Amino acid sequence: MSIELGQYEEKMNKTIDSLANEYTTIRAGRANPHVLDNVSVEYYGQPATLQSVANISVSEARTLVIQPWEASMIKEIEKAILVSDLGLTPNNDGKAIRLTFPELTEDRRKELAKDVKKKGEDAKVAIRNIRRDANDYIKKEQKANEISEDEQKDGEAKVQKLTDQYVKKIDEMIETKSKEIMTV
Repeated sequence: MSIELGQYEEKMNKTIDSLANEYTTIRAGRANPHVLDNVSVEYYGQPATLQSVANISVSEARTLVIQPWEASMIKEIEKAILVSDLGLTPNNDGKAIRLTFPELTEDRRKELAKDVKKKGEDAKVAIRNIRRDANDYIKKEQKANEISEDEQKDGEAKVQKLTDQYVKKIDEMIETKSKEIMTV
């Protein structure tokens, strides 16, 4: 009998996807609509994502334009951007809101690169926790005599190989994002 590791690989994939999503919200000096993914506005008494109440587009390399579907939403959107921790100041012209991304200072770039590394390290910890869960499962199967010792060793080797593969993927993601941030 061989050990089914699909569920653990799926969890590792979800960790990678989660990290990729976190990285899209880190601004690197260029206009990126994804930096607004975590901004929500009050829409008829309910919290709503910015994307659901407005059209967001990139007009220039460092400018986002937010055009609400309803003109009455402009003040609400402006307020939501100001209270978010994006560090951007919205310019309201009555019809649309413009967000201009300032050039990042060297210090800010280094700070963001550290943040990228920290998020990557957190993802690696999550991968290692999944490895531990998989190894615990394999050991439990062996103790219950569901699998042989050889199958246990083989299973643990497969889990380690999978772990190494995902940690390498995270290292590549960290390097790519850090390069993007440090490039002026």
